[in-house]
Amino acid sequence: MELFDDMVPITARSFRELCRGGTKKTPEGLPLHYKGCVFHRIIPDFMIQGGDITKGNGTGGCSLYGVRFKDESFSGKAGKHKGPGILSMANAGRNTNGSQFFLCTVACPWLDGKHVVFGQVVKGYENVKQLESFGTPNGRPTRTAAIKDCGVLQEMK
Repeated sequence: MELFDDMVPITARSFRELCRGGTKKTPEGLPLHYKGCVFHRIIPDFMIQGGDITKGNGTGGCSLYGVRFKDESFSGKAGKHKGPGILSMANAGRNTNGSQFFLCTVACPWLDGKHVVFGQVVKGYENVKQLESFGTPNGRPTRTAAIKDCGVLQEMK
């Protein structure tokens, strides 16, 4: 993954820290970490959604900054769902970002200006396609797919 730190540093930092994990906890006392988190919504030819670290079903989540944080930017790369591999924040409306994210499997221009784009897949897109194969039109995956482990491989400064 390449994160767009230059465009949306707050969003990129929250995602990176949830990948890294650490000692911080959610208000419920759960680890503030993506490890073990399921992809609860997978719709072929659209997107793969995960990151609900509190409930695992798409109704919860928590960011590095608390339960929710504001949208940063919809300009430049941070505003365009231009094609497969785009990494974007899932939300319940403006300024409701938490830990949930989604990966586009196609261009999704109707999401521009509604969801903050904060990164893209630069290597291993075949894994995204494998996850997509577990999807259904209603979004309920045919198999359980979870983040077995995660972290930060390299930070670009």
